[in-house]
Amino acid sequence: MTLSESQKKYLRGRGHQLKPIITIGNAGLTETVLAEFESTLAHHELIKVKVRAGDRKVRDEMISRLCDDHSATLIQRIGNVALLYRANPDKKPEARLRIPSR
Repeated sequence: MTLSESQKKYLRGRGHQLKPIITIGNAGLTETVLAEFESTLAHHELIKVKVRAGDRKVRDEMISRLCDDHSATLIQRIGNVALLYRANPDKKPEARLRIPSR
């Protein structure tokens, strides 16, 4: 999903008060973590993920893999916390996260 800068700005504002829901530890992206990530992203649409990896390159690879494999959009990354978004078309319209049009 391609988002405009104004839409990303809106989502950054919505995500500011969120706490990281998913924490990826030293074991990396296990099947359990991936399943939890998928269900959480489907339910909330906008989530923060904390990646506890010492190497920046490893953190970037994990975040990229999450985005690529689960069709999520990286909104913002600060240190080891990433804000990710994916719209859920299966949710009822009144329960979806409403982002402004371009």
